[in-house]
Amino acid sequence: MKTKQVGIIGGGPAGLMAAEVLSSSGHSVTVYDSMPTVSRKFLLAGKSGLNITHAEDYARFVQRFGPAAQRLRPALDAFTPDDVRNWATGLGTETFVGSSGRVFPRVMKASPLLRAWLGRLEGRGVKLLTRHRWTGFAENGYAFDTPAGSKTVQCDAVLLALGGASWPRLGSDGAWMSWLRDKGVEVSAFRPANCGFDIEWTAMLRDRFAGEPVKSVTASSDAGVFPGELVVTRDGIEGGLVYAHAASLRDRLETEGKAALILDLMPGRTAERLARDLARQDGKASFSSRIRKGASIEGVKAALLREFGSDADLADPERLSQLIKALPVPVLRPRPIEEAISSAGGVDWNAVDGGYMLKTIPGVFVAGEMLDWEAPTGGYLLTACFATGRAAAQGIDAWLQGQSAPDFASNNQQTGDGYR
Repeated sequence: MKTKQVGIIGGGPAGLMAAEVLSSSGHSVTVYDSMPTVSRKFLLAGKSGLNITHAEDYARFVQRFGPAAQRLRPALDAFTPDDVRNWATGLGTETFVGSSGRVFPRVMKASPLLRAWLGRLEGRGVKLLTRHRWTGFAENGYAFDTPAGSKTVQCDAVLLALGGASWPRLGSDGAWMSWLRDKGVEVSAFRPANCGFDIEWTAMLRDRFAGEPVKSVTASSDAGVFPGELVVTRDGIEGGLVYAHAASLRDRLETEGKAALILDLMPGRTAERLARDLARQDGKASFSSRIRKGASIEGVKAALLREFGSDADLADPERLSQLIKALPVPVLRPRPIEEAISSAGGVDWNAVDGGYMLKTIPGVFVAGEMLDWEAPTGGYLLTACFATGRAAAQGIDAWLQGQSAPDFASNNQQTGDGYR
């Protein structure tokens, strides 16, 4: 059988995983990336510790993908968090589970894993062409701007793995959306995910506390109740605890025009105990003194109470205790998508078949953050990129052989590469 030529446009985790699977199946694979080096977002994410997947109960893990969980489930079942760890081990990167359940390489960096991965791909004959920016569909193929000028590439099949619209300086600018829309592909507008939010601070809080972490709190929204910490910025709030609620806050802003993150500033104490302790304080003492002695609250937490509590709230022990346990922090809008860790929106799920091929463009497949799904930080994003890249590669292989798309949920056999 003649070797098939497969082009992969986008050298991030989804594209490279697809290249690994397709090269193992005997196809000739070329990866095109617009940047000087591949996987820049992957490398940046790993600068302070690469969170490669999550070790929580798998049933709970899958639920983290919200409305897209059902469509992602077959791909995730075929490449679970355990498979991600086994795959990394096969590349010489041992992993460990942190206290939060997040999984990290023992070296805590992305670069050793990426170097080993690229070495394996090159050893299998995968070509990596950087500074090749896709500029849309050409009459006889796919148009690119390259250091040598414009050129058109022809392939037997193509995988688009161009990412969403967050961190555009690293290559994911979402320019492809209009090109797919012109081909009849259903797409949804991009929205920021895992992002901070603007808040209309008073000058006092902004000038005195911008950059201050708010530690050891829990936050609640429609997404649930989670412990953690956040950071006050000059514009609003950001940090892991905010990102956990970002989709819920964003959606409520879109549907109702207003939203608030509810903070419990003292998770270890009941409202009843706080009210008793606060009632014992001298009513003539300053608010700072009363809240510090009665509730062990000072600094930025005390400032937040002043920011959103009325004079009557702060003066009454009962009302103040309720405010400490459930402080509404109203948010105005998400921060710009360029600042977001990830994005929602992209190619609608009903625009792709079971093998991740676009229904209106036979032979063109999509994977990774181009698809309309989102998840919180914690290894979920990277795992789904790996899983959809692998699933799309299997879809390409089946299509090139004239077969139906594989049933990823039942295709769980182990291979010698350490992934299923």
